[in-house]
Amino acid sequence: MIQLRRVWKVFRNGRREVVALRDVELIIERGETVAIVGPSGSGKSTLLNLIGGLDRPTAGEIIVDGSPLGGLSDEQLTRLRRDKIGFVFQFFHLLPTLSCLENVALPLHLRGWSRKQAHQRARELLALVGLDSRMDHLPEELSGGERQRVAIARALAVYPPILLADEPTGNLDTRTGEEILALIHGLHARLGTTVLIVTHDARVAAGCARLIALRDGQIESDQARQSC
Repeated sequence: MIQLRRVWKVFRNGRREVVALRDVELIIERGETVAIVGPSGSGKSTLLNLIGGLDRPTAGEIIVDGSPLGGLSDEQLTRLRRDKIGFVFQFFHLLPTLSCLENVALPLHLRGWSRKQAHQRARELLALVGLDSRMDHLPEELSGGERQRVAIARALAVYPPILLADEPTGNLDTRTGEEILALIHGLHARLGTTVLIVTHDARVAAGCARLIALRDGQIESDQARQSC
């Protein structure tokens, strides 16, 4: 479960303050698929970054999978991100000198897995996202959609209970974006992963069982609906 209690985030630039999130209260249950929408500057990415432990709130409390993030040291927060949260971004952040297989295996190496174990898991995940024939290719040899598939496989390397996706289709054409969305929802159905997607795309939002709309740093609406 993910819970936010009266969360504020204020950015300071000299004497100027920008309130990105205002007194946000939110509960997301295990296994939900949630789309977070709103205009630019509404706080969508800030909310995702706080939930993912990439930033800390100015005030309030965030609890992820039973762990209050405010009480964790930087090292403990890094461990929680590594073990429990997968991140997918609009820009793929793949290491250009590593093959697909090596990119997916990297977070497993960092957790102390042997080369054999890490590569076996990476092969399984790349097959799961339909890239079993592209494992030895470098990122520059892949299409945008294929790179995003590698990024998703890497995010799921440790089978984290939570997947956070920030505009995962924003850098893709319509057809490829639809394929990536179908892949994310297929993995959710198979693995039971809690999925949060920040998006400007109504089609992406329509695929989620819950829609949270932000405006001016506040939750404007929160609707549960039938997943597509």
